[in-house]
Amino acid sequence: MQQGIQVEVWGEYALFTRPELKVERVSYDVMTPSAARGLVEAIYWHPGLAWHIDRIHVMNPIAFTNIRRNEVKDKVLASNVQAKMTGGDKPLAIYTGESIQQRASMVLTDVRYVIDAHFTLTEKANPSDNEGKFIDIARRRLARGQCYHQPCFGCREFPAQFRAWQGGEVPTVPETRSLGLMLYDMDFSDPRNIQPMFFLAELKNGVLEVAGKEVLR
Repeated sequence: MQQGIQVEVWGEYALFTRPELKVERVSYDVMTPSAARGLVEAIYWHPGLAWHIDRIHVMNPIAFTNIRRNEVKDKVLASNVQAKMTGGDKPLAIYTGESIQQRASMVLTDVRYVIDAHFTLTEKANPSDNEGKFIDIARRRLARGQCYHQPCFGCREFPAQFRAWQGGEVPTVPETRSLGLMLYDMDFSDPRNIQPMFFLAELKNGVLEVAGKEVLR
């Protein structure tokens, strides 16, 4: 039996970056399933369970604003790490004073969602683990406002507030439209070849259905 939770999340800004736009960040119109999963895992994660996002309810009107943020333009190369591991002398540090660069970002503003999620047990679950135990812990942590680290909306500088949805019908925006191809999640089954997964997203009366959607690779 699937065990699920409903989490209400909200914040001033959100940035769910479109991967096809490389230099300046532009957010998807709605929170992505992978961002929702990461947010739920920040509240309660355990190696014996895997969270799955069923749907995302959009409660506030979709609105964008432009901001400028400081970002670093460099990254540590994997080849440098490999060389260092074999005794080479390659730089592994990024000095923000030398690498900092201002970039524009198109972000969502005044966001509020309700996330429907459930979990399944994984092969790393102990014999003493069971669904009832995990769901009780997850709901208890939600009620107490506990988390392993501050949940965020895409970027750590955009923190997310959260609480358990108190039940009843979720009031959503009366909007129905196609959201196009959206990032679903990352496939980590082969650590040496991590692949993105996408799906055709559609907002129906303010609800983004995720469960049962065909995943494109």
